[in-house]
Amino acid sequence: MIEVVVGIIRNDSKDVFIAKRQKNQFMSDFWELPGGKVESNEDHEDALKRELFEETGIQVKKCSLTQTIQQQYPEKMINLSVYMIDEYSGIPLGQEGQEYSWCSIDDFANFKLLPTMWKIIKKASLPNSYWITPDNHESDSILHQCNQHIADGVKIIQLRSKHELDKSYIEKFHKLCELSNVKLVLNMPQMTFKEQCDGWHLTTKELLKFSSTDLPEEKLIGASTHNLMEVKHAEKISMDYVSLSPINRTLSHPDTQALGWSKASEIISQSEVPIYLLGGMDRSSMNQALSIGAQGIAGIRGV
Repeated sequence: MIEVVVGIIRNDSKDVFIAKRQKNQFMSDFWELPGGKVESNEDHEDALKRELFEETGIQVKKCSLTQTIQQQYPEKMINLSVYMIDEYSGIPLGQEGQEYSWCSIDDFANFKLLPTMWKIIKKASLPNSYWITPDNHESDSILHQCNQHIADGVKIIQLRSKHELDKSYIEKFHKLCELSNVKLVLNMPQMTFKEQCDGWHLTTKELLKFSSTDLPEEKLIGASTHNLMEVKHAEKISMDYVSLSPINRTLSHPDTQALGWSKASEIISQSEVPIYLLGGMDRSSMNQALSIGAQGIAGIRGV
């Protein structure tokens, strides 16, 4: 097991600094975040500050751990700690002669990235809330609500239906979202995983049938969970996010036992996958959700 640290450095435009691995390095020509191996006499933050100064020339003033990832390569197992660089001085450059670039979230698909990079990018780009469409799909009504939520700043919409949706209906939704740089995640029966959308959301039953997420890396893959076992399975097969529910009792499921905030906090503390809380959430729930380590909240009403 090799301990590695990397830093997410952003500029004023929220672009991310990435560098190309050089010819003499393991997995040369792949693009990555700056960072490197933790030495035996260092803690993780000291290693991060040293590596980023050596590679980019910046002085890290403040940073925060956002994610840990284990990645098995044929030759080695990497335990990767990802830090957000909250404050730094200097201008990042390729101090060791490496090629570098400032990249927006949407442009990462144009780069040959290390396997772990997609996991990092997806988490870093996840918003703190997403809207789930109601199940009664009346085109004009739902599309109008969709427009309203986009205007309110929603960045992910889950198009959910208990019945299979028409291909042209999905495409209409996707086009609407695409125009506003909003990601559309599809959740319906008999998904082919070839639909025109930005990702897919699995039911709990579907999740537990999956032994791996052998789906396009650039797509968002999420799932519904209700307990620690399901969350850990989602984590094991590298889901990009999960929803955890119900936190509170809801009108739609009045007889379902609520998890409560204490249980949700306990599950989140034992998990590494980003978790959205669902069930009786509204905007006033956001601070409490973030305070226990959730990615944010999700819902049909009030989000």
